[in-house]
Amino acid sequence: MTPNSTIDTRRDSVVYGTAAGPAVASGPSAVSWAAVFAGAAAAAALSLILLILGTGLGLSSLSPWANEGASAKTLGVGGFVWVIFMQLAASAIGGYMAGRLRTKWVSLHTEEVAFRDTAHGFLAWGVATLFTAWLVSSTASSIISGGVQAGAQVAGGAASTAATAAASSAGANSSKAGSDNGPMGYMVDSMFRSPKGAKSNASPEQATAEVTRIFTSAIASGKLPEEDARYAGQLVAQRTGMSQAEAEKRVNETFNQTQAKLKEAETKAREAADAARKASAAAALALFISLLIGAFVASYSATIGGRQRDD
Repeated sequence: MTPNSTIDTRRDSVVYGTAAGPAVASGPSAVSWAAVFAGAAAAAALSLILLILGTGLGLSSLSPWANEGASAKTLGVGGFVWVIFMQLAASAIGGYMAGRLRTKWVSLHTEEVAFRDTAHGFLAWGVATLFTAWLVSSTASSIISGGVQAGAQVAGGAASTAATAAASSAGANSSKAGSDNGPMGYMVDSMFRSPKGAKSNASPEQATAEVTRIFTSAIASGKLPEEDARYAGQLVAQRTGMSQAEAEKRVNETFNQTQAKLKEAETKAREAADAARKASAAAALALFISLLIGAFVASYSATIGGRQRDD
């Protein structure tokens, strides 16, 4: 054996720049699935723990009382920061374990080992993300939705009570009148109207329900017809003792106020829907950024774990 051949043999047996024994095959598969699933399990478990912790911290900062608790902006920023931290921590531990626990490869170049370690970290992150998404949608979502619904019910309790009371009152008046508030009730009422100038024999409850149906029909079309305004003014004049002109003026003013309040409520509903849309878009963007960071951290952590495993 010549000196040159001895040098070549030693060079072929080098792994990571250190002398080793004879070259050994690295195995039929380049992926150590046991290490991948171990890292994914660790990442998923930590993600779930941090998710529940973040939910508890977020709900504890809410308050149904005015000027108490965190604002919506503070909660949004805090939630974004927490999601980023959760991904960083879970991805780091999952990727590191996937790289540290994998089987040691021999007879491979340094670049190939680094690539495989990176792939192991990415696979561990992918499996953990899919498992966490399934777990959250099936189990943890009940915890979160229960707390959020409880907070929403407390915060909106007063408004719901007022709306229910108003609806109950309107329903009671309608039942007393013996007719509904739909288009059919309005058309039926028009058949029994007293002639112009004649006194109506309707009871106060019936007159109130009839004017309500007139307003309901007019709001649907956006305008109160003169004939309906005149008839409603007649009913108001009989109950209040006002002149016909004053009664009609009151009817028109009341209708305009009612229409303005309905438009204001519609505007607020549109604003709330737009705010919800923006919040959903921001949440999706934050989730995308956090997942992207998590994939990178998991891949990089796996290379660190693999390097320490082989040293």
